Amino acid sequence: MLLEDKVVFITGGGSGIGRACAIVYAAEGAKVVVVDVDEHAAEGTAHAGDGSIALMCDVADGASVDRAVKTAFSHFGRIDAVHNNAGIASPSKTLEETSEREWDSLFNVNLKSVYWTTRSALPMLKQTRGVILNTASMVGLIGQSIHAAYTATKGGMIALTKSMALDYAGFGVRVNAVCPAGVWTPTLERWCGEQPDATSIRTYLDQIHALGYCPQGDVIADAAVFLLSEKARFITGCILPVSGGAELGYRR
Repeated sequence: MLLEDKVVFITGGGSGIGRACAIVYAAEGAKVVVVDVDEHAAEGTAHAGDGSIALMCDVADGASVDRAVKTAFSHFGRIDAVHNNAGIASPSKTLEETSEREWDSLFNVNLKSVYWTTRSALPMLKQTRGVILNTASMVGLIGQSIHAAYTATKGGMIALTKSMALDYAGFGVRVNAVCPAGVWTPTLERWCGEQPDATSIRTYLDQIHALGYCPQGDVIADAAVFLLSEKARFITGCILPVSGGAELGYRR
């Protein structure tokens, strides 16, 4: 019970990595605030955890985020952790092919949402000497072809994680990020259909991981539990690869 009696606010908790994390957080004793733009999906996740609640929220909208944070605080009386997990990956395009609307959408959901959640929740996190966790991506460290806007958002999140860790260390608030490579989620399934060679993409996703397979969200959830727990009490500004060795270099 590494998160016993902790209140965790997680965005994008209705499906994919967010759902996997929310369920494991609850299993480790946390009260989870499952936030998602899809209220039905959020409720489905919340029902899997004893004492968890679901809130509909558009993370690209500051007022929506502020309402969700205040509702969570009103319900539980505290917030111990914020997990910024909500994200989108489409479109798969180079920079010049990306429209301004697509660019802004990716940045608003993937990166500006961290601005909104932090501004709203920081006073509560200071009270609890809490934790902020960001779901970044290996592509934010190593790059990826035909994903200019997406990689820029994740690279920005990684740099922001380090700056926030420095800014809030004096308040006892830790800030870290997990960096998956491929993880089977509905978002990844959609991404596969956008690729030039959709027939071979699943084999490719297995092969890029040195451990030989593209995982499910539970591997990210286990790492996330550690970073939110007291076991990681002296870790901040960490960008943790949870990638099966995908970044290690060329291999047969």
